Amino acid sequence: MTTFPRWMNGEEVARKAYLAAFLLLASGSMLFYLGLIFSLVILKIAYLVFLAGWGLGLFGLLRVYLRAKHPDKRHATITWAVLGLGWLLLLGFVSQQAIFITIAKVGGIWLILLPVFFAVSHRMIPFFSANVIPNYKIVRPNWVLALVPSFALIHGVLELLEWQAWTWLVDFPMAASALYLTLAWRLRDSLSVPILAMLHIGFAWLALALGLYAIQSLALFFNYPLLLAKAPLHALSIGYFTSVLMAMATRVTLGHSGRVLKADQLTWAVFLAFQSVSVLRIVSELPGLDFLVRAHFYLGAALIWLLCFGVWTCKYMPIYWQDRSN
Repeated sequence: MTTFPRWMNGEEVARKAYLAAFLLLASGSMLFYLGLIFSLVILKIAYLVFLAGWGLGLFGLLRVYLRAKHPDKRHATITWAVLGLGWLLLLGFVSQQAIFITIAKVGGIWLILLPVFFAVSHRMIPFFSANVIPNYKIVRPNWVLALVPSFALIHGVLELLEWQAWTWLVDFPMAASALYLTLAWRLRDSLSVPILAMLHIGFAWLALALGLYAIQSLALFFNYPLLLAKAPLHALSIGYFTSVLMAMATRVTLGHSGRVLKADQLTWAVFLAFQSVSVLRIVSELPGLDFLVRAHFYLGAALIWLLCFGVWTCKYMPIYWQDRSN
């Protein structure tokens, strides 16, 4: 709602649009968990409320997109199209038809989260880096922006067709592209600035995750099933998505509240500690582990996750009801 208009030098999203979308999405999320506990009826209402909030948000962004005159709308186009697809997938999930639920579950990773997170990373990480790292050259190739969302779509389709043994054909190119950007964006140089390093470290997980997917697929291709089980998924969803989420939320919270864009020692420590969650969940999926050992890895990962986000919330949540700092 904030960066989308700025990518195109467009008008701000109308207050009534973002406020209504937020209230509906937040209400739908809370009702969803209540529905899981108490009633299927509440669960169905939650779906409809959330769907309405998503739709209103999409409409607000579409108005900005259509009115903006900026010549470069690539990132905005990908983002809005993917969020629109997400609304359709959510609608399919609400239908409670098995096929649509399956499509929504796979599409949630490969057709929504990966394209959105990658488009935001592609746009914002070089921009933030150029403001901090000396003699920084912005590397933002168009071919990568086209390749990753397109190949993610193909991966999702292959997975839905249960052709996981062939996803390596798109996973390897995506992994190589992500690794190229990780190096070109100068991960090593970012480490001296924690608020920036958090984004770079989070993005570095993408190459590893896609590499694990490629290895897993190639193993299936040669009849070695479930070599890594769900390790690639954890590297992607916890390592990349959640790490970048924490990094971006920290930056946005500080920046939009008028505070100095600097991650203090506690924030940096929480972020680094959170990286162990990804490692524990990846290791827990490796073959040959005793059940009790695997269970302890699960428990450890869950406790560290809750601790990290609990500390982050206690530190940053009060900012949201305080006056903006000048």
